[in-house]
Amino acid sequence: MQISDIPFGTTDWALIERTEYKGETGVACWRTQNFGGIRVRMVEYSPGYLADHWCTKGHILLCLEGELQTELKDGRKFILKPGMSYQVADNAEPHRSFTVIGAKLFIVD
Repeated sequence: MQISDIPFGTTDWALIERTEYKGETGVACWRTQNFGGIRVRMVEYSPGYLADHWCTKGHILLCLEGELQTELKDGRKFILKPGMSYQVADNAEPHRSFTVIGAKLFIVD
């Protein structure tokens, strides 16, 4: 990742507008900031959320609250709890998210 031409700044995530995206079940609420070609998000998944697609976008993702289950298209499954993260490159391994209890994430992509 190349980070350039972004002046120092702070973000109060509570002031960023929320956008809702429906999953196959549940909803994802995103608060998004774009800095050049880098998207930074605070995402909250409702309990029972299941993504409605296989994602091929690369991410660095940190679980802040709750629990996130990530399934790779090849069948492998991973569980993230607060303080855990994952990273995956663009077009590397299709993945989708699910949560039983809900989750709050910080994502850079």
